[in-house]
Amino acid sequence: MGDITIKINGMNVTAPEGSTILEAARLAHIEIPTLCFLKEINEIGACRMCVVEVKGAKSLVASCVYPINEGMEVWTNTPKVLDYRRKTLQLLLSNHRKECLSCVRSGNCELQQLCKDLGVTDENKYAGAMTETPIDDSAAHMVRDDSKCILCRRCVAVCEKVQGIGVIGPNERGFKTFIGSPFGMGLGETSCVSCGQCIAVCPTGALYEKDCLDDVLAAIADPDKYVCVQTAPAVRAALGEEFGYPIGTNVEGKMAAALRRIGFDKVFDTDFSADLTIMEEANEFIERVQNGGTLPLITSCSPGWVKYCEHYFPDMTENLSSCKSPQQMFGAVLKTYYAEKMGIDPKNIVSVSVMPCTAKKFEIGRDDEAAAGVADVDYSMTTRELARLIKRVGIRFNDLPDEGFDDPLGESTGAGVIFGATGGVMEAALRTAVETLTGEELKELDFKEVRGTKGIKEATYNVAGMAVKVAVASGLGNARELLDKVKNGEADYHFIEIMGCPGGCVNGGGQPQVSGPVRNTVDVRALRAKVLYDADVAMPLRKSHENPSVKKLYEEYLGKPGSHKAHEILHTTYVKRTINGN
Repeated sequence: MGDITIKINGMNVTAPEGSTILEAARLAHIEIPTLCFLKEINEIGACRMCVVEVKGAKSLVASCVYPINEGMEVWTNTPKVLDYRRKTLQLLLSNHRKECLSCVRSGNCELQQLCKDLGVTDENKYAGAMTETPIDDSAAHMVRDDSKCILCRRCVAVCEKVQGIGVIGPNERGFKTFIGSPFGMGLGETSCVSCGQCIAVCPTGALYEKDCLDDVLAAIADPDKYVCVQTAPAVRAALGEEFGYPIGTNVEGKMAAALRRIGFDKVFDTDFSADLTIMEEANEFIERVQNGGTLPLITSCSPGWVKYCEHYFPDMTENLSSCKSPQQMFGAVLKTYYAEKMGIDPKNIVSVSVMPCTAKKFEIGRDDEAAAGVADVDYSMTTRELARLIKRVGIRFNDLPDEGFDDPLGESTGAGVIFGATGGVMEAALRTAVETLTGEELKELDFKEVRGTKGIKEATYNVAGMAVKVAVASGLGNARELLDKVKNGEADYHFIEIMGCPGGCVNGGGQPQVSGPVRNTVDVRALRAKVLYDADVAMPLRKSHENPSVKKLYEEYLGKPGSHKAHEILHTTYVKRTINGN
């Protein structure tokens, strides 16, 4: 394919053949506004915000889907175009519940920003009837408020095309159209897996996670409660975005300092239990290989993936590792081992997590997640919720000094921190499994074949004379493709890592929201993942089995990986669910 030269606003612009006007304009540093457009996911030209004038065309055209041709002349900022866009916004606002001051997306809303950019001041110009839109709060992790929906269909596209689930879509027609689940079902009645990718791409406040901040603050204020918080590896790679830092900034030290000032009794690191997960999971893998157990072993760290497996591949739940996720393992250790050492009744410990993931809100309520007879984790906050909490209590985040985590449950290795990126769990497990099987120290710790944001990755490693075949998938659509090949006999692996969100936890449904234009032009997943890999390289210990606090836990309490006590505390069970619901 060659290049094509066109004129945009009187300037010559050269772009590859097959480009759209929107893509060509960006090469000329001209940003045409969009609402519905997500590159390769939702290219439908529905919202009409991106319209432009083209010489010879009878009407304005949607630049996101209109291909360029040699000699084309385009205008993106004529009075006609700007007036059309303003009217489009005013019509959207006419059927939009305008509660901007109290909306969770205020200040970070694409609709709000476009109104500001285009000078839309008469928000009630087309006031009239509004579509009846009940609020759906039936799911454990989120709320759908269609009164703030603009029918862009970005949530529908990511649920169907990226995640391969499709439990939401447009219902009714015309003015009555709304986004919802089939047959009037609440989202919680469907086979939704709580991944939150719909929330991540929503441009307005129509979708948001269920908030637990008031409950957490009440627990902190209760003198009879001992409130501990753990933070997942991916949180440190994204939290700074909520405070003006560039994408790809590590704010681990400021995060720990902020949590301490909020009032948590202890500030711990989920990386500790990520190391613990590797100890149990690597042991489980070795046992299955040596004893003829069910293979491939599939990771169980991602609760969105686990629920997806239960719904869509129930016959493969035996392949799932029985290990709890790092979030749940941490809570279990906190309320057993730590509670015993500190002389605290587990019932008086409030276990709080900060996760990049909305599915964690579902996970804390699963059966068989209560090692001490009470829930392993009481409250799970998203990265976004933590940012709101920091702002609510008046902490000047950017001015904070860097502080560390509390011991002993704050000590971790580089293997734990890379859990937040797709391929990280596999790489961490390989570092431990290879050294355990060979009895030799690895000279090269980086298993680069399983790194990167590609949806499916495969590799074969020679371990103690055995060719170990591994695969990594992120995003549930990719997971389906991979597992279908396994089921059909087209692929054969020993060990598979699956993350529910594309790119892994760094791109989780609870991470800071990134606008459509940024998503379309910046590899957010790679920038956040780089934070974790850089942290791994900088750490003195990079293998989970070298974590001294984990070693001490086994010596004093658990015995050894895979022991009876370890299974009672650190392992769980699964259920076979239907596709139509729970």
